[in-house]
Amino acid sequence: MVLVHGAFADASSWSGVTRRLQRQGYTVVAAANPLRDLDGDAAYVSSVLDGITGPVVLVGHSYGGEVITNAAVGHPNIKALVYVAAFAPEQGESGLALTGRFPGSQLGAHLTVRPFPQAAGGTGSEATVDPAAFHAVFAADVPDRTSAEMASAQRPVALAALAAPSGIPAWKTIPPWYLVAGSDQAIPAAAERFMAQRAGAHTTEVKGPHTSSWSPIRPGPPT
Repeated sequence: MVLVHGAFADASSWSGVTRRLQRQGYTVVAAANPLRDLDGDAAYVSSVLDGITGPVVLVGHSYGGEVITNAAVGHPNIKALVYVAAFAPEQGESGLALTGRFPGSQLGAHLTVRPFPQAAGGTGSEATVDPAAFHAVFAADVPDRTSAEMASAQRPVALAALAAPSGIPAWKTIPPWYLVAGSDQAIPAAAERFMAQRAGAHTTEVKGPHTSSWSPIRPGPPT
């Protein structure tokens, strides 16, 4: 099982899921998603997959869904894709475009954008969620103290990663599963339902917000 986190988070966001899966005997890799650019992020996760033998279930949360959509291409040992309140883009779509296509997201109004130096030179723009809004927009299902800790430790995402067009989607050839967060304030639930239906995914919906979808995940797809 390979778990890929999304924007404003890191691999530790999967800790509770990892513990449950490991107790059930699953081997888990929580990959570190760089959050810098879609092609590079997907290439990095693809390199992680290169080092894994045997069947894999590949899971993405939020922006991590875009990453797994691209990273899974060319890996015949991936038996299922699992989208957890995540982007499942068609070729040429971006996360920003999918979010803006449906009403309901509160994320854009609560982002803090700042410049950062790029490795190849020049300056890019990255975003974090305003800590004052983090609980309501991103993690309404966790205690205030935990949410405050998550907000202070959040990892910024480059805006270019969210705006980049996706490549040929792996969900067209690999069976997809989708977990919809019914009261999501980051990615509109309507967008999640649309993407799940379009992909022909086995779909489950929970009532909670963006991060509540981490807790119900179970290893249902084939391994």
